[in-house]
Amino acid sequence: MRRIRRRYLALKAESSQQFEGRALMSTIWGMVYQVYGEFGASQTSMSMVQYDEDTKTLTVRCSLAGLEVARTAIAAVTEIGTKPAALRVVAVSGTLKALRKKLQKR
Repeated sequence: MRRIRRRYLALKAESSQQFEGRALMSTIWGMVYQVYGEFGASQTSMSMVQYDEDTKTLTVRCSLAGLEVARTAIAAVTEIGTKPAALRVVAVSGTLKALRKKLQKR
């Protein structure tokens, strides 16, 4: 049996409002379902790793096969809840350690 290859994404919430990590993840999942449907959502197998409220940085894990699906759904987010906001991908890496190193360099 093959091992599932994963990628870690660091996302930045661009908004003047404060959000919870769960609200961000539900918005991302909603956009994945809206754009790609259930099949696309099953490919991503996304989950939240951590959320830093001070820097508004969300770390998400997804499968390598669903990386492009996740990235396009994240880029399509224009509001979180009813408040205008945008999400952008800051960095992508294969391990959490390398992702944190990339974030420290920025």
